[in-house]
Amino acid sequence: MTMQQAVLNEAYQWLGTPYRHGAARKQVGCDCLGLIRGVWREIYGDEPETPATYAPDWAELSDKEPLLDAAAKYMVSRPIPALLQDVLPAQVLVFRWQPTMTAKHIAIMGHEGRFIHAYHGHRVLTSALVPQWFRRIAGVFEFPQPAGQVIQGRNL
Repeated sequence: MTMQQAVLNEAYQWLGTPYRHGAARKQVGCDCLGLIRGVWREIYGDEPETPATYAPDWAELSDKEPLLDAAAKYMVSRPIPALLQDVLPAQVLVFRWQPTMTAKHIAIMGHEGRFIHAYHGHRVLTSALVPQWFRRIAGVFEFPQPAGQVIQGRNL
């Protein structure tokens, strides 16, 4: 199984998980970061760090970028694609609501032009990566490939 398959297999299992700010438990509750944390745990075991408390407000103004910084620290950074169709399945997308706001939303690109995410008032679901979402992408990342390691019973 490839890393891409492992990420997508796990992410799709989270569909329907209720939204719970700060949570990260499949079919119990999670927010957008909790989805990524849960997929990470399934693939690697432990999370690399416990996130600090964060506000659910997407309209946060700050000179800090904790979500982008953490993604860059633990994942493989990729260039933001120029075209919508160039976003690849299993890539992690970080979104910024407005150009002057802190990036506060994260998702996993799925199949057929749809991404997997959780946001307030909804369960984990897929949404089309339409131009309104695409233009808000602030960063693109991939889960790192563990060299020759068995991941939760799967050889990658």
